[in-house]
Amino acid sequence: MPIYEYQCEKCRKEFEYLVIGGSEPDTCPHCRGKRVSRLMSACGFLSKGSGGETTRASAGTSACGSCSAASCGSCGH
Repeated sequence: MPIYEYQCEKCRKEFEYLVIGGSEPDTCPHCRGKRVSRLMSACGFLSKGSGGETTRASAGTSACGSCSAASCGSCGH
């Protein structure tokens, strides 16, 4: 059962929702607004070395030192 991220179009708050059997949220849990949109979620992982040290990370950390984007595809570097 996947957990998706949504954003309310009325109050702009983001929230997570556990999708069971394909059912999507019908209201915002914060303001009860009826218009919610599913957001694109980033998945992440950490690769560990033999000593337990992190050797590689993805999603949420940028390999590019010139920007703060989570993906270099967004800034072109």
